[in-house]
Amino acid sequence: MSNIDLIIEERAADIGNFMVGRLLPFRQRRMVGPFIFIDHMGPAELAPGENLAVAAHPHIGLSTLTFLFEGTIMHRDSLGNAVEIKPGDVNWMTAGKGIAHSERTPERLQDTTKKLHGLQIWVALPKELENMNPEFIHLNDTELPTWKEGPLSYKLIAGEFREHRSPVPVYSPLYLVEIKTSEDRSIDLGGHLMEESAFYILEGSVRSEGHTFEPKQILVAKDGSICSFELTAGSTIYLFGGMPFPEERFIDWNFVSSDKNTISAARERWKNNEFENVPGEPDRVPLPEKRRF
Repeated sequence: MSNIDLIIEERAADIGNFMVGRLLPFRQRRMVGPFIFIDHMGPAELAPGENLAVAAHPHIGLSTLTFLFEGTIMHRDSLGNAVEIKPGDVNWMTAGKGIAHSERTPERLQDTTKKLHGLQIWVALPKELENMNPEFIHLNDTELPTWKEGPLSYKLIAGEFREHRSPVPVYSPLYLVEIKTSEDRSIDLGGHLMEESAFYILEGSVRSEGHTFEPKQILVAKDGSICSFELTAGSTIYLFGGMPFPEERFIDWNFVSSDKNTISAARERWKNNEFENVPGEPDRVPLPEKRRF
């Protein structure tokens, strides 16, 4: 197929007390542009007393992006932010030289039946910004650019696409775009894609050159200048990509860096409790013994 270079299927992964579908990194494709990690959470229905409970844990060298379709997550971080993430919101946390945060079901919902469904994404920072001071921004659904082209609905979650720009403060050329359609529709993104691009099928299906692709798949485009396909009615996809970095990125647990020594130092800092504490969060995720470069 001239359009699709690689198909990535979700693989089950355990993030503590919650199973997710791991999409990136993949053995044949570690990154797409600056996107280095993508988990599909759910869809899951949690019973009373069954809750998301990810205690304080650290990050360096990346920005995290949480985008929910259903449910609510309470975010707390070592900068003092405490925000409920709701469907359609963008929770963007830039770790830089180091940040810690926790992700939990809000207390008011812990004894209720609730749903959880969304994406958790890591975007690596350019080498010159890997040691920047940590930052945080939370945007509501209504603050994101949206537009329509016939039956196609677009929402720009992060970065720049065509003439639109998201207010999310990204640090390298990239985009993350939601595309929905109410009827079968051919779409041609040629001329609008960056050097590396892919899209994730959330619902519906994608047809390309006689092949049909279903949900829980990432399709990596072969050429940033050529990408045309057909979306079936009721489909939702997430187009993402950007310009690749000239240096390799290493990933070990929650740490991302162009330098293995920086990761080793971050491991020691977490082990020695040298990251800033997360206010209101008494628990810490222990450092795993296994290293993953």
